[in-house]
Amino acid sequence: MAADPPHRTENPLLTQSWLDLAFLHWAVDPADVAPLLPTGTVPDTLDGVSYVGLVAFRMHRVGWFRLPGVPYLGTFPETNVRLYSVDAHGRRGVVFRSLDASRFIPVAVARALFRLPYMWSRMTIRHTDDTITYNSARRWPGPRGAHSRISIRIRESIEEPSDLEHFLTARWGMHSTFFGRQLYLPNTHPRWPLHRADLVECDESLITAAGLPEPVGDPVSVLYSPGVPVRFGRPARPGGIPTP
Repeated sequence: MAADPPHRTENPLLTQSWLDLAFLHWAVDPADVAPLLPTGTVPDTLDGVSYVGLVAFRMHRVGWFRLPGVPYLGTFPETNVRLYSVDAHGRRGVVFRSLDASRFIPVAVARALFRLPYMWSRMTIRHTDDTITYNSARRWPGPRGAHSRISIRIRESIEEPSDLEHFLTARWGMHSTFFGRQLYLPNTHPRWPLHRADLVECDESLITAAGLPEPVGDPVSVLYSPGVPVRFGRPARPGGIPTP
């Protein structure tokens, strides 16, 4: 895994910042997640193991092209459930099983135009000293009652991330299916500033609501990042050619 993006984004399709991120990960059997990935991708693994991630953060000022980011509609809490994928061209990425967000209009647009599994939820993020708590309760389209409450205590910064920490965070694209066609959406951002964190509380049902087995035990990795600015490039077809 490369800690820095392997490509450049000169003319971004989308810009945004991801702030105050909590990364929680559990190991999963690749065979359990393979049927949930888009055609043309397989589970990405490290030492034969794949992972499911529960990632909570603040989306900040989503913007189109080089236009300024939107302050209200483009700024909201989000919590996603994601898997790790690789395609025949060796492009590693993530596959989102669900993305809970607190702004209805961005949720509706993302579902209608991009076929992304966004969900409208009541959400809050609260800071208390070195502890951050993320709350989410799903409103639409369901299943109603799907929720998460994550609380982490931030610890020391990580000077040299481990292979696993790189594997879980240095992801430079998203695999998705758009009207039956596989697409890869590349992104670029500065190297992650990472901190290790202690899990104070995790009460969630988003992972099983996303069609995955219930996690067993505590997460194998708990990380925090203050965040990065992000640029998304044009989507590429399976052959690696950007769409017109």
